[in-house]
Amino acid sequence: MIYLYVNRNQQMMSHRAGSVKQGTQSVQLGVAPGSDLDGRSASGALRSPLYHQIYLVLRDKIRSGALRPGDILPGEHDLAADYGVSRITVKRALNELAADGLVSRARGRGTQVVESDPAPAISTSGEGQLEDLLSMGLGTDVAVLDFRYMPAPPEAAQALGCAPGDEVQRCVRVRAVDDEPFSYLTTYVPADIGHSFGPEDLTEQPLLLLLEKAGVEVESASQVVTATLADAAVAKALEMEIGAALLKVSRVVTDKRGRPVEFITALYRPDKYGYRMTFSRVGGGDAASWSPAGTGFSLKSSGDKA
Repeated sequence: MIYLYVNRNQQMMSHRAGSVKQGTQSVQLGVAPGSDLDGRSASGALRSPLYHQIYLVLRDKIRSGALRPGDILPGEHDLAADYGVSRITVKRALNELAADGLVSRARGRGTQVVESDPAPAISTSGEGQLEDLLSMGLGTDVAVLDFRYMPAPPEAAQALGCAPGDEVQRCVRVRAVDDEPFSYLTTYVPADIGHSFGPEDLTEQPLLLLLEKAGVEVESASQVVTATLADAAVAKALEMEIGAALLKVSRVVTDKRGRPVEFITALYRPDKYGYRMTFSRVGGGDAASWSPAGTGFSLKSSGDKA
């Protein structure tokens, strides 16, 4: 886990195996044609087995808080239908979750999420650039998938410093470059600020710019960079496989008074988008260490596969 702090006053640098039905389309699980349920292809190469992909998706939902202690998971038959796999495959995935202490399973009670220790994380810090994020927004195409006003869910309320249930604007967008989607963005904005712009504005201008046009004096942002897995909705929107790895950025933007004015969760395709850091060697002898000299988010060109 990478904790980042951005200050606007700092100097800126510029299967065949199963599928999930989504309307008239389907999203494929990540097993290549010719692979069996244990994940071995016809050539003998090992691939991620289906039960493990489902296990990873459910594990990520539990660790991220999307599934909370006490929640009951859908039954084996329902999950099998959702993921387009056999009940045996789902059962193995749920047994893996139980073995990890993330769920409890009991006949007649189903599969329930239980309290567990958070996953270990390694943290560091660096400086990012809000201007980089703004210019990237101006150079990409946007589709608004959902726009509404709603009571703030607990995670958004905590990030925005408001009470759960206070009205907030929620928007889900997908950004694309050269007609290829690369990010899935979910934003929450306090309602009194959000009423100054609508979904059409969000297709034409970055949210950061709309906030400033609304009179918000953006000062800083704090964010956490982690990894996550694509669920069915995100996989469809980003044209990926369910369970594919994603870069996850959770960011809270604050104004000059210290008020949180935006909470965003951004999911990025790692083949299209990356976070890069440059380090300088400082000190000498036993005290020598690496210090960040420059950081920034960047879209990868079509020829950049690193």
